Amino acid sequence: MKRLFLLLSLLVSWQAAAAAPAKPNILFVFADDWGRYASIYAELNGKGGINDAVRTPHFDKIAKKGVLFRHAHVNAPSCTPCRSSLLSGQYFWRTGRGAILRGAVWDEKIPAYPLLLRGAGYHIGKSHKVWGPGSPSDAPYGGQRYAFQKAGGKFNNFSENVTEAVAAGQPLEAAKQELYAEVRGNFQDFLAANDGQKPFCYWFGPTNVHRTWIKGSGKALWNLDPEALKGKMPPYLPDVPEVREDLTDYFGEVAALDQGIGVLLDELEKSGQLDNTLIVISGDHGAPGFPHGKCNLYGFGTGVSLSITGPGVQGGRVVDDFVNLTDLAPTFLEAAGLPIPEVMTGRSLWPVLKSNQQGLVDASRTWVVTGRERHVESARADFSPYPQRALHTAEHLFIINFRPDRWPLGDPYRLDGTDEPTAQEITEVTRTTHPDDDAGPTKAWLVSVRNTTQWKSHYEWVYGKRPKYELYDLKKDPHETKNVADDPAYAEVKTRLEKQLMDELSRTGDLRLINDGAYYENPPLAGPVAEPAEGKKKGRGKKAAPASE
Repeated sequence: MKRLFLLLSLLVSWQAAAAAPAKPNILFVFADDWGRYASIYAELNGKGGINDAVRTPHFDKIAKKGVLFRHAHVNAPSCTPCRSSLLSGQYFWRTGRGAILRGAVWDEKIPAYPLLLRGAGYHIGKSHKVWGPGSPSDAPYGGQRYAFQKAGGKFNNFSENVTEAVAAGQPLEAAKQELYAEVRGNFQDFLAANDGQKPFCYWFGPTNVHRTWIKGSGKALWNLDPEALKGKMPPYLPDVPEVREDLTDYFGEVAALDQGIGVLLDELEKSGQLDNTLIVISGDHGAPGFPHGKCNLYGFGTGVSLSITGPGVQGGRVVDDFVNLTDLAPTFLEAAGLPIPEVMTGRSLWPVLKSNQQGLVDASRTWVVTGRERHVESARADFSPYPQRALHTAEHLFIINFRPDRWPLGDPYRLDGTDEPTAQEITEVTRTTHPDDDAGPTKAWLVSVRNTTQWKSHYEWVYGKRPKYELYDLKKDPHETKNVADDPAYAEVKTRLEKQLMDELSRTGDLRLINDGAYYENPPLAGPVAEPAEGKKKGRGKKAAPASE
């Protein structure tokens, strides 16, 4: 009888194990400075916009297989606070010194989803950037303990390295393949390090889409024609050759990112693990060094691409639910069958992912909140932040600028004297002037024409001081060009949205509302930063990036 009971117990245990679904692997692609720019969005929203010039066949293919989100936003359009929010599943203002860029320090008491997964038996690893600049580097992912980067990191400087190789006589395609091989090698090393039994969680965080990149590389490396953008630029992007070329070069780096995605998908398929892998692809905010982009709470600054594909996901759908990337941490934890810490303000996306509906799936997901505090510490002479919070809905964008007396993208250094910076300085060094806007050709061009009759008002629109309140009617004004906050016709809308925004900030403990924001207005959240900048390495790995990473 004892033997029979033992056999029955083993049989029941075996059947239960066989019936229990395996925990899915997680492949997360999170690209620096990549907003909502993918060819599938042109297909989805109709031709005639700048996405016409983007080529992302691998992203498009995997997004069509899974769920593509129209309204995904980052919590903060600045690298470190965005990543603090994503990794913790909390609004950035709940992450202490993780809420700023320069001078950020990670609080290890904050739960971070990668380390929670590792504690539950996941094999975790990362290549390239996860959390930074900040101290310790990549702390919410365990620092560099789980780094798989021995195959190389030249992919991070794609246009620079490929251009250099071609100039030295290497064929273009061969130069590209050399960098794709790095992506493959790092991922292979990660897979090989698993004992074969653990589910895995891998973060691929390339920084090539972050400035700088080689001028003209969009056409030279990817055959992207800047003139194809003529007549398609949104109003905030000057439709001039200099800006069209700069944007095309940026899209060239997006094309390189897409090829890297293709390599990872190919390697997953070869390893036999594609079908049991949750594939999530997104970016940390909008385009760097362009009006309304990075460091702005406009849609061009906070809106990002997002697709989710894999086991349990009802694919082939496009959804209109508003998603804050804080929602990813609880989504990953629920996928692994883990409890979601009560401190997380993000909400798991699994009710949306498991649905078979198109359009708006969850009736409560009709808005998200975004914000920012300090980016470059010396953007203003007194080392102060530029505090903003915003509420995004399908109909409106409402922004509060808590310190409208300050320059939103930093002080106009050296623009009113005899020591005016050269175009080369503004193109190459972010801190030259308006330091919260990345250095680049677009910035240099716009600053250079700031006093001309044609472009003076445009320059002031981009870099000038802003009113305390901004309100945009997105149905009438999708590009957010006309502020109607003071229009009596919108008084009720403004009052309602302001209450909704302030209620959410209060509910989640935003210290910007306490004591006139003193927490963010004084050291260590404001003031000079002692430690050296942690820029990405450019060229052959020696030249630091602009300090606004």
